[in-house]
Amino acid sequence: MPKEIDKQKLQSLTEIYKRHLEKELGAKLEEQPSKPTTIEYQEFKAEFLPRHMTLYEKLCNFSEKLLKIKPDAKKAAILQEAIDITHLEITPAGAVSFSFFMPIVAAVLGSLLAFLVFQSTFFVLLFLIGTASIIIPLGKAPEFIANNWRLKASNQMVLCIFYVVTYMRHTSNLEKAIEFASQHLAPPLSLDLKKILWDVETEKFSTVKESLDMYLDTWKKWNIEFIEAFHLIESSLYEGDETRRLNALDKSLDVILDETYEKMLHYAHNLQNPITMLHMLGIILPILGLVILPLVVSFMENVRWYHLAVIYNVILTVVVYYLGKNILSRRPTGYGDTDISEENPELKKYRNVLIKIGKQEFQITPVIFSVFIGVVLFLIGLSPLIFHAIGVADFGFGNEDLTTPCGRRYCFLEYRTSATTNQEIGPYGLGAAVASLFIPLSFGVAIGLYYRLKSKNIIKIREKAKQLELEFANALFQLGNRLGDNLPVEIAVGKVADAMEGTVSGSFFKLVNFNLRRLGMSIEKAIFDPVQGALVSFPSNLIESSMKVLTQAIKKGPLIAAQALTNVSRYIKEIHKVNERLKDLMADIIASMRSQIKFLTPAIAGVVIGITSMITAILGKLSGQLQQVTSSVGGTDAAAPVGVLGLFGDGIPTYYFQLVVGIYVVQITFILTVIANGVENGSDKLSERYQLGNNLIRSTILYVFISGAVMLMFNIVAGRILTATLSG
Repeated sequence: MPKEIDKQKLQSLTEIYKRHLEKELGAKLEEQPSKPTTIEYQEFKAEFLPRHMTLYEKLCNFSEKLLKIKPDAKKAAILQEAIDITHLEITPAGAVSFSFFMPIVAAVLGSLLAFLVFQSTFFVLLFLIGTASIIIPLGKAPEFIANNWRLKASNQMVLCIFYVVTYMRHTSNLEKAIEFASQHLAPPLSLDLKKILWDVETEKFSTVKESLDMYLDTWKKWNIEFIEAFHLIESSLYEGDETRRLNALDKSLDVILDETYEKMLHYAHNLQNPITMLHMLGIILPILGLVILPLVVSFMENVRWYHLAVIYNVILTVVVYYLGKNILSRRPTGYGDTDISEENPELKKYRNVLIKIGKQEFQITPVIFSVFIGVVLFLIGLSPLIFHAIGVADFGFGNEDLTTPCGRRYCFLEYRTSATTNQEIGPYGLGAAVASLFIPLSFGVAIGLYYRLKSKNIIKIREKAKQLELEFANALFQLGNRLGDNLPVEIAVGKVADAMEGTVSGSFFKLVNFNLRRLGMSIEKAIFDPVQGALVSFPSNLIESSMKVLTQAIKKGPLIAAQALTNVSRYIKEIHKVNERLKDLMADIIASMRSQIKFLTPAIAGVVIGITSMITAILGKLSGQLQQVTSSVGGTDAAAPVGVLGLFGDGIPTYYFQLVVGIYVVQITFILTVIANGVENGSDKLSERYQLGNNLIRSTILYVFISGAVMLMFNIVAGRILTATLSG
């Protein structure tokens, strides 16, 4: 028989037999594809893959068509590995093309816009340098996305091994165990597990073990304990002795727990220096540097407030964020919760503000409240500029002072005539400086309120579920003991509910018992019924998976179910113990970061603004006095006062200076909160949103309060001293 068959002849022969069969049967034969179609795969991917990467995929593919730049073989291999991990539909050439195409477009458009608006070469050069500096980070975007993917996935690995081991203790079937784990985990690890099964169904691999081993190879560089744990699980399939099989499963969970603790221990020890550097570079040096900036600006005519805004609110913020992300990228496998509203669609309504009127429940998005409050505060902050634009006469407070524009010691607007350009500049008034505090307040409170309202209800539900999880190990142990006494599960549940009355676990089993006795449900319906089931009131993947183990194991008898629940109880206790030890490792670092966020940063910045306001007021007063001296001196003697007057310059109004610092405080609070949450909880978006809500509101209000108090106090003291000195 020849080794190769002519494909064209084979195809024509197939068509002949097909026509004969259709003639005999009197019906047209439909072709059955041997593999799922592209449409089916797209539906699978669309269901499970997060959508936030879609725009990046489109931009990369578009850039590749216009400007195709191929990376070298080594770089292409690294990018392809990252692309495979994140399931992106792009090529390495597309990623590199986008990294050049996007900066070129941004440089051209940004430079033109900057020149037309500001007429300044500073911003043109800034755009050119800035866009050139992002070429390398954009080229590594797939690697950054892959690192973020790994961080999210690694947070779920302990639970993944827990679910697989829990299932395989009573049913030694690897495929079913992986499917069970994928149902109880959130993306991205659930997507990876579903992809393992998908590759078997599409006949890419012949067995689940082969598909799993190929997937585990992607974690060789990053998480060897995850691979070891799964290899122990696989080895349990070949054990003939039941005791040895169970020991292999137990060992797999012990391996990943012990390695997790050891790696987190090293991470905690090595974290002190990066956090200290971040604190110094992001908080101490920038904010203390602001103390001397008013003096520097006063003696440098060409420096404007928007130059400081670019340095602080753009460049420095990006650098601090980049350093923080590097710290998080080195975080090893750990623990972390997920947003339960993402996993349970029925809980998504709790992201909104719920208002009950009678029997009707109305859902209002938090955006409405945050935008309304933000706009009101922002308009108050802009009031000095609005008043000046519409021609409102300046007004003030304090004693009469004819040297000021408003005729009072402290003016609200206080616009001055520039000593160098003879243009009207300002506002320099104390009232305008205080009013400017409402602008950072608008950003901090509006953004914080949005995150707080969006996460407040969900976090309460999760905390309630977590409290149940803490007690649930003991409850499962008691239920296992009751079942071990050969009691039917219906009676055992009632006894556990009575024994744990007054606890959250007792309430859960009481609800299950009520469904069993009063509503006549089966044990499975009493727990999982979408309307009356106990899990509706206690949403938790850990509890749900434990109850599924119960309902499946009870089919094999109460003794098997008792053993399964006892082991699940032990696993939950071990995971909780390791998590508590990990939190203890991070306690000092997290406490330090929280003190920076909640007190140190807003307090230092507030004092700096007060000092800045005082220095600006003193220089302005001296400049005004020198102008009077200059106007009263005639002839050749005027040269000396004019020279001294030019030395002081105009300075930056406290109004604009405070905007730069205030917005920087909001930005740095946001960044430090994200980093602190990432270090403590990993990729826990729900906790991140809740902490952002609390920290942004508290820190911004504290900054505004301290800034306003110090500003008023220092200006009043400085004003009295200057008045007494100059009048004397």
